[in-house]
Amino acid sequence: MPIDSLVMVAYLLAMVGVGWWAARRAGTKSEFLVAGRRLGGPMYSGTMSAVVLGGASTVGGVRLGYLYGISGAWLVLTIGLGVLGLSLLFARRITRLRVYTVSEMLHLRYGGGAATISGVVMWIYALMLMVTSTIACSTIFGVLFGMGRVSSVVLGGGIVVLYSVLGGMWSITLTDMVQFVVKTVGILFVLLPIAVAKAGGFDGLASALPADYFSLWHIGAETILTYVLVYFFGLLIGQDIWQRVFTARDDKVARVGGTFSGLYCLIYAFAGAVVGMATKALFPNLASPDDAFATIVTEALPTGMRGLVLAAALAAVMSTASGALIACATVASNDIWPRLRRSQSQDEVRTARIFTLVLGIAGIAIASMLQDVVGALTVAYNLLVGGLLVPILGGLIWRRGTRQGALASIVVGGITVVVLMFTHGMLANEPILWGLPLSLVTYVAVSLASPPTDAEKLAQWQARLTGEPR
Repeated sequence: MPIDSLVMVAYLLAMVGVGWWAARRAGTKSEFLVAGRRLGGPMYSGTMSAVVLGGASTVGGVRLGYLYGISGAWLVLTIGLGVLGLSLLFARRITRLRVYTVSEMLHLRYGGGAATISGVVMWIYALMLMVTSTIACSTIFGVLFGMGRVSSVVLGGGIVVLYSVLGGMWSITLTDMVQFVVKTVGILFVLLPIAVAKAGGFDGLASALPADYFSLWHIGAETILTYVLVYFFGLLIGQDIWQRVFTARDDKVARVGGTFSGLYCLIYAFAGAVVGMATKALFPNLASPDDAFATIVTEALPTGMRGLVLAAALAAVMSTASGALIACATVASNDIWPRLRRSQSQDEVRTARIFTLVLGIAGIAIASMLQDVVGALTVAYNLLVGGLLVPILGGLIWRRGTRQGALASIVVGGITVVVLMFTHGMLANEPILWGLPLSLVTYVAVSLASPPTDAEKLAQWQARLTGEPR
């Protein structure tokens, strides 16, 4: 596929070029970590869509459509609903805080050890997200170039690390906009209509597929619940997502732009499921459902179009990987390293670049050695949601929440999910089903039993939330 290969090479070179061009804009900590907090609506909406719709949403969404029909959209639907919930309910407050990390928000609200513990959990979560996204690169390069898994991981991860180190969030934002356009054109305007047409249109799908493929509930209530618990709630508190909120010019941009992003995700969800259904109609006996995306691309699309759609899939993977990498580096440089050194670096941009480079190399090394990190990512998500959801959202909406309540909630929720993952399995629902309510009860009970937060600290917190000058 020489033309397809040229399309992919041109795309990769464009990513490096955009990163190089953006490097000149990353001269301060604010520019490097949150793009100077000055993104307008279209750019904010595009970059938010790019970071939340990764390989799982694109390649995985087609796989679920192949297996379960239209109900395979639920994974990406919960992601879109999470973006909508974050944007409509919390984006205004988050933007006005003018912080860099979720842990910094917890420190402002509670103080003490809550920020340190949450920083470690958030760092693990972001690193594992970067690793899984980097691993996903190997399947795309394998299809197009016939490259081995390790070399594919090194190439894809190396490009992500290069443009992330060069320009930080500015590089990532500009590359995300390119990736958003490529992804939209490749998936929505090329792959979707061609796949449906090849399958004989929607009438052809109806005649070739079982009736339950057209039920929104075919995937099962338990699976839908799992997606809600992991992705909807995870989207509300993840550092990689909050860091995009921090880039908004003001709270209106974060709210309106995020709403458009959430709606875009809902459209993308059904597009992936329908492509999977078309693949099932055309190739009903694939050896593995994991091959659904690669099969429909290589067998149904003409030369040139294949390269564009594979570039779209790669764009989805790389945007998530770069977002996770900058989130991981931000937590390390802003929350963990200063507490270990007991001092602040004089050159914060240089420190952030070093952490981005070191953690990027570490992520590539881990991705090269591991075959499957779904379990590790599930652990990170369970700890994130089970341990941090309640104190984070509680701090934003409940004035009576205290530092003691937050710490107890993190410990109880975290221990609960870890124990139940060992006893019931890492992919079981029980860790979150028990961890969340126990975390909530502990937070409320300990907060009410402990002295209220100092009035002056609460007043400072309220001033941050309302955007009053400090």
